[in-house]
Amino acid sequence: MGVIQFINTSPDEFIDKLDARWESKFNKLQNEYQPKQPTKYVSRQYVADEMLLCSLTTVHNLTVKGILRKFGCGGRVLYKRDQVEAAIVELKG
Repeated sequence: MGVIQFINTSPDEFIDKLDARWESKFNKLQNEYQPKQPTKYVSRQYVADEMLLCSLTTVHNLTVKGILRKFGCGGRVLYKRDQVEAAIVELKG
């Protein structure tokens, strides 16, 4: 193992420089890192009753038309919450 010698640098100066460098690296990482949010799935009933305020038949028709995409798990039909919200469009007029 090698030996490192610091010439004309006091231990306090070295620690200050090291702290500043680690702090800048940490701040850069903190700014770039965005935690991944888990995908939220909702049931057909929730989409109909809480989000779109319509019947299950309307939710089914929107799915058949391709406006909503369905996903399944264990015989249940689920929708991604953000996709349902994205399917709602602004009307002009």
